[in-house]
Amino acid sequence: MNHETLESLIKKLPECPGILAREKFFNSAVLVPLVFRDNEFHLLFEKRAAGIRQGSEICFPGGMHDPGADRNAMETAVRETTEELGIPRKKIDVLGRFDTLVASMGAMVDPVLAVIAIDDVSELIVNHDEVEDVFLLPVSFFMKHKADSYKVRLIVEPFYTDRNGNEVTLLPARELGLPEIYHKPWGKAFHRVLVYHTPKGIIWGITAEIIHDMIEKL
Repeated sequence: MNHETLESLIKKLPECPGILAREKFFNSAVLVPLVFRDNEFHLLFEKRAAGIRQGSEICFPGGMHDPGADRNAMETAVRETTEELGIPRKKIDVLGRFDTLVASMGAMVDPVLAVIAIDDVSELIVNHDEVEDVFLLPVSFFMKHKADSYKVRLIVEPFYTDRNGNEVTLLPARELGLPEIYHKPWGKAFHRVLVYHTPKGIIWGITAEIIHDMIEKL
């Protein structure tokens, strides 16, 4: 590399650095929907349909980013919300974004804050193939009730045993000449898991982290 190449590299550095190798992650966005009712703002939640991935869990509306349909995370969050809840786009007032959440299981989630212009969830046309139930909880509930904090342990496995008892090598660490520590599972880092106990059930994981971040900002 010469000076000319270095100058070209410098010009290509991002003005606002993002996340390196983001394309290898599952990229998604969720709407953090606020509904004004009884003189205060409420958060709108979904209970996922039992037959889909992470069925029966409580979450915000949202889903996978579609590069062919969405220019950014805000469009992803709004599109998924209209598909799941049948709410017209004109009733969703997007206010901005929270920081990207990098989940331990290889997903990135962009939370988008918005106000939904409805008086009650009965106005929504819920897609029951994806959503079992929809409900509101006041933001003040989460200000008064802190999340419980737990931990799980994360381990990196360079190989695993399949259902037939065969060992499947993912990273041939020994053959590559990597240090011996990488010849067997390593890491063993602890990862925080937040859990809110609510009148509507347990809210945990990614959704709880987003709520926690929002409450910390208030």
